[in-house]
Amino acid sequence: MLTGLRRHLHQYPEVGFEEHETSKYIRNWLALQGFTSHGPLAKTGFYVEVSGVLPGPTIGYRADMDALPAQDGKGLEYASRNDGVAHLCGHDAHTAVACGVATLLREQQDRLRGTVRVFFQPNEESNPSGAPVMIDEGVLDGLESVYAIHVDPTIAVGRFGLRDGALTAGCLTFRVKVIAGQAGHSARPHETVDTVWLATQILHQFYQLVGRITDSRRTAIITATRFNAGEAYNVIPMSVEFGGTLRCTDAEALVYLRDKMRRVAGSMGALYGADVDIDYGTPLPPVVNTRYEMKTVRAAVSAIYGEESIREIPVPSLGGEDFAFYLEEVPGAMVRIGSAGGPESRYPLHHDRFDIDEAALPPAARLMTEVLIRDLEKRAA
Repeated sequence: MLTGLRRHLHQYPEVGFEEHETSKYIRNWLALQGFTSHGPLAKTGFYVEVSGVLPGPTIGYRADMDALPAQDGKGLEYASRNDGVAHLCGHDAHTAVACGVATLLREQQDRLRGTVRVFFQPNEESNPSGAPVMIDEGVLDGLESVYAIHVDPTIAVGRFGLRDGALTAGCLTFRVKVIAGQAGHSARPHETVDTVWLATQILHQFYQLVGRITDSRRTAIITATRFNAGEAYNVIPMSVEFGGTLRCTDAEALVYLRDKMRRVAGSMGALYGADVDIDYGTPLPPVVNTRYEMKTVRAAVSAIYGEESIREIPVPSLGGEDFAFYLEEVPGAMVRIGSAGGPESRYPLHHDRFDIDEAALPPAARLMTEVLIRDLEKRAA
């Protein structure tokens, strides 16, 4: 059941805030199972609720629906049929598992001491993302905790990656523009501002910040990924633009480095006579799993699959994940679901041949159902 659902979503992916057909298909699928959808939230998002026989608190479970603006390179029967759009990060699997969780919860309503809100979010991949909009429109109202998963191609099917505290990094995009009053000749750089040279000096200074003004034991990285300058070989361009990302597992370090980068860029511009502007995108906080909720997850994994199925994640990922916004509001946890079953399911996230071993879907749904039931039992008690 979950495999068929996941494959349909994989064939017809849609990018963030445009998941109209995706959302419609999921709502129709859930309606056939007897669920009533509530929404829309954040344009294409929505939720369903499952209430137990016994009264109690309300908690949440989140799935993301969007795909990447990228080409699917697998060439399989269920590969993307939408040109230039593909589920290369597992959101189709996350959505299928969430549908499985809702179904399993209803089958175990006699164990459910309260209510679970299963919600489907648009636009996890882009910035600004869908989570803050979902929060603004009330998806967390009344919730005492929230959970989510992410498939992991570095972990085998039937194994679950767990980590207390920071699981992913906070992330901030930056763009620097170096502007001179005029262009110049490459033979006489002293007669103008050498914008290309100055831009590289600013970038070099950025790269020196991590580990020199921050604690090297706290992971951070600044990476430039784009650099746009002139086109002629013998003309120093009037302006140069470059940009990239700043990533930190500590939210305070993210703010500290952001401010230092602004000061470095401004002072370098003043020193060499250029206007230097630096702009930042919307900051994405780190995913920080809370201890109480992780104890619930660990107990559920051990009870169902045994302690040997736990894979401790030693260090946080420096990737970003907008589930972090929910965890700034309520406690909760994200679980890494092992999705590797062979060479074809070990390609990294966002690779054009990324795929999962679909045998991972039922165990993930069963685990997260148990986590939610146990969470409610503990809170009700």
